[in-house]
Amino acid sequence: MAKITGDQRVQSEVLEGLAMAVNHRRWFVELAVPYLGDNPIEIGSGLGDYALEWSERLPRITATEADPDRLVRLKERLADHPTVEVRQMLLPHTERGDYSAAVSYNVLEHIEDHVGALRSMRDLIRPGGAVIIIVPAFQFAMSPADIATGHVRRYTKKSLAAAMAEAGLTVEKIHYANALGLIGYFMATKVFRLMPKEGPMVKIYDTLVLPATKAAEQRLRPPFGQSVFAVARVPG
Repeated sequence: MAKITGDQRVQSEVLEGLAMAVNHRRWFVELAVPYLGDNPIEIGSGLGDYALEWSERLPRITATEADPDRLVRLKERLADHPTVEVRQMLLPHTERGDYSAAVSYNVLEHIEDHVGALRSMRDLIRPGGAVIIIVPAFQFAMSPADIATGHVRRYTKKSLAAAMAEAGLTVEKIHYANALGLIGYFMATKVFRLMPKEGPMVKIYDTLVLPATKAAEQRLRPPFGQSVFAVARVPG
């Protein structure tokens, strides 16, 4: 049976703390935009930061959340946004749909049956639509922060591509993102055992380091990163 992993209170605290990383969020918002289509669904919307930004560019989007408490907060926050539908969803499931794309950022690493979860996303999408994923990279960076927030695994390009292929998806694009972020995350959470919450380190990185990292990676894809970004298609 599907279940929600990790301490939900800690997860919410981390989400609230990282909401201040505006440049980081906008970078990852932009990565997905070309693949979202006209009616995407976000799996695991958390507090709605990404859904809000995507809603400004799309005619319609569905935001979902598995945790009941966060779902209430998500509905309250998005109540004044008529183009955003909010619903509860926990993967894997057997539902089918006709969405243009499924986008899921930093969710798949929480799910034991990640291939089953990807199959569920595939079944929500019309043929030719996209499944857009961001997950944390490299198992050596698994830290107490990962464990507290319910991470089952971290990924490489190879392991994420293999899971997508096993789920019946065709990988179109996959690359690492935020190379310097991996170094900072490893030092903060693995060496100093800190939680990635709001604070001066996050603000300084997001304001000063992140824009330069983004610009560099738009010219040259790095061989490592804090995250793996992937786009896969549902066979037509």
